[in-house]
Amino acid sequence: MAPLETKPFDSAEHLRTDEDVAAYLEAAFEDGDPALVAHALGVIARTRGMTKLARETGIGRQSLYVALSEDGNPTLANFMAITRALGLAVRVEPIQHEAAE
Repeated sequence: MAPLETKPFDSAEHLRTDEDVAAYLEAAFEDGDPALVAHALGVIARTRGMTKLARETGIGRQSLYVALSEDGNPTLANFMAITRALGLAVRVEPIQHEAAE
């Protein structure tokens, strides 16, 4: 039997439409881990082009890479500038709690 060949999974390859991007970021938010949200935003930023994003946000390209890495922690101001430049709107809605039985 021939050995199984694998290649690393890159979620960026699956972010083809604005709807894909929004669903991906929404899933990261639902997980609740800020590092995952920053990472997901970084993956989205890579698909759109870091140089272009840096120019549109006024944030240095290297600073974007650091802030949007798995260990990154973008400021709220940077987060808002990045999402806006990516054409994304962030919405807040109440959490639906299950009724007590």
